[in-house]
Amino acid sequence: MLLLAHRGASADAPENTLEAFAEAVKQGADGVELDAMVCGSGEVVVCHDERLDRLARLPWEVRTTPYWKLRRADVGSPLGFAPARIPLLEEVVAALPSHFLINIELKCDRFNDGGLADKVAELITREGLAGRVVVSSFNPWCLFRFAAAAPSLRRGFLIDPDKPWSPQAYLMNPLVSSHSVHPFHEACTPERVAAWKAAGLRVAVWTVDDPARARALEAMGVSYLITNRPRGVREGLKRAA
Repeated sequence: MLLLAHRGASADAPENTLEAFAEAVKQGADGVELDAMVCGSGEVVVCHDERLDRLARLPWEVRTTPYWKLRRADVGSPLGFAPARIPLLEEVVAALPSHFLINIELKCDRFNDGGLADKVAELITREGLAGRVVVSSFNPWCLFRFAAAAPSLRRGFLIDPDKPWSPQAYLMNPLVSSHSVHPFHEACTPERVAAWKAAGLRVAVWTVDDPARARALEAMGVSYLITNRPRGVREGLKRAA
C-alpha cells in the first residue's frame, strides 16, 4: 500500500504548497495528492478552495483571479505556518522526485471546466508523466473530457460520501474510471474492496491519519492511502509489521 501525502504533508506544512510537497518527500511518502484548478488568467494552479477566504483571508475567487495576483496571496500564515504561495501545477511536478506517484484531483464542480481537463492532460503528456500520475475527480464530466483528451492516461472517480452511494459506485465509477476508485475510507469494506479489485481497479482511500485504520485498510487490499501525516502512518504500519 502506497502512502500519498494529502495536499502534501499538510499536517506539518501549508496545504498544496511547494513547502508541503517538500515535507512529503522528507517524511518518506510514496507520492502526493494535490488539487488542480484553472485560475483567471488560464494557468493551472494547485489549490483546493474555490475562494481564498480560509486559506488567505481574502475574498478572491480563484477561477476569476489572474495568477499574477494569486501569487501575492499568503496561504501559509492563516493556517498557522510560515508565509507560502499558491504554486503552478507545472512547478509542483518539476519539484517532485521522479519516483513519486502524483494523484492530481481536478477541482471543478461545473459542467464547463474552463479547459482544466485538457490542460492537465497536455501537461502530463508533454512532461512524460503517464506512468506516475493518476487523475481523479468528483466531477464525472471532467473525467469524460480528460479521457477524450488522453484516453490512455490513468483515471479514478472520487466517490462523494455526501451523495447517494449506488449511482456513484455502480453507474459513474465504471463509466469514468480506468485505473482506480477513490472512496472515503469509511465507505470501504472487505467486500467492496474485493469487488473493485476484481473489476481491475485499484482502491485509493482518503483521508487516514490513524495507523490502526491504515492497517485495517491495508489488510483489505487498498492500494493507495491518502494521509496528512505520512511519517506517522508509516511508523505505525512498521510497528505493526
